[in-house]
Amino acid sequence: MGAGPAGIYTADNLVKSRPDAQVDLFERLPAPFGLVRYGVAPDHPRIKGIVQALEQIMARGQLRLFGNVAYGTDIKLDELRAYYDAVVLSTGADQDRALDIPGIELPGSFGAADFVSWYDGHPDVPRTWPLDATQVAVLGAGNVALDVARMLAKTADELSSTEIPPNVYRGLASSAVTDVHVFGRRGPAQAKFTPLELRELDHSPNVEVVVDPADIEFDAGSLAEIRAHRQTELVVKTLQEWAIREPGDRPYKLHLHFLQAPVAVLGTDRVSGLRTERTELTGDGTVRGTGELRDWPVGQVYRAVGYLSSHAADLPFDHRTGTIPNQAGRILDLDGEQIPGMYTTGWIKRGPVGLIGHTKGDALETVQSLLADEPLLARAPNRDPAAIEEFLSQRGISYTDWPGWRRINAHEMALGERTNRERVKVVDRAELLTVARESC
Repeated sequence: MGAGPAGIYTADNLVKSRPDAQVDLFERLPAPFGLVRYGVAPDHPRIKGIVQALEQIMARGQLRLFGNVAYGTDIKLDELRAYYDAVVLSTGADQDRALDIPGIELPGSFGAADFVSWYDGHPDVPRTWPLDATQVAVLGAGNVALDVARMLAKTADELSSTEIPPNVYRGLASSAVTDVHVFGRRGPAQAKFTPLELRELDHSPNVEVVVDPADIEFDAGSLAEIRAHRQTELVVKTLQEWAIREPGDRPYKLHLHFLQAPVAVLGTDRVSGLRTERTELTGDGTVRGTGELRDWPVGQVYRAVGYLSSHAADLPFDHRTGTIPNQAGRILDLDGEQIPGMYTTGWIKRGPVGLIGHTKGDALETVQSLLADEPLLARAPNRDPAAIEEFLSQRGISYTDWPGWRRINAHEMALGERTNRERVKVVDRAELLTVARESC
């Protein structure tokens, strides 16, 4: 259940280990590839190139795709188990983790996941976005925060050669944003940026990256982190270089702030500002508040403090970590006992940490557990591959298969050619289903 990278890598490992295995991938959305399609910024074609590798896996013809089929509503767990010897949950993480500060629910305060879904053309989000504030705040010090900040700061024309949908181009073209402020609670050495992602901020001819020299502070814990990890060293070096350079004249500004903890979103009817507390390093890489408060006159706030998985129906769920309790991918019940034939992989298994490539090792672990359990698996009563198709047909579910996805893909590429762009993403669910059923 889930045809993103985690699900496809798991299916690929299964058929490589057991060529006679029959593996079906179910996906809630009409199109496959999950996070790569709907969670990666459109100006990251290198990361989106992962789609090509996933397509090669699917194109071998050993796997079947059933898109537009939602677990828990279109098909329930007991129904699935009637058709399959084993079920693997790889439904990912698509919700924003909460941030418990006053004012966070004001209009103009958004979760990063919602904004990412908008600019990536997710079919379940509105087609418009209110980019009506000149100054905005992004809370968080990870790569998602950088993606959100970069997309807010860049001009629409800079992104016109990417696969952004037309509605996103129009929204960015009318954006009022001139200054984007990114706030990290800890110091530069504790930022979770990758060096490549950080340096990319400075590639835009229109966006000036600004770092306050006063924010470049290190304690013993920070220095140890820099010495121990090459990536941290590169991130810190880049930030130091930006902090000491002369200000430029690019029209849009992207400010990176460290040692500033958000304590309240200000406003009555909508966001009118952000209040932060200056923090200080304590010697071991952690921070404490100093009591020094500052108000920032921002009109929107985006929290990028982590993703969270949704509770999968009829299965145990740890709401604190946002994961399904498991041991090496084997799903455990409330008493810590293995639920026979039930497995999990990806972010709903281990939490939303790591890069997309990390799901490969995660998938391998789950597959090894499943194969080790094979002698104990109960055989499903309706194992005929045609049986699940008949079930979906009787239920009236209009699903997309792999040939249908190929038609969607060809249609999007043709739209891009007609507009002198690499690709134009279709964002309407009904249109996706229509294209999947028809020849281009």
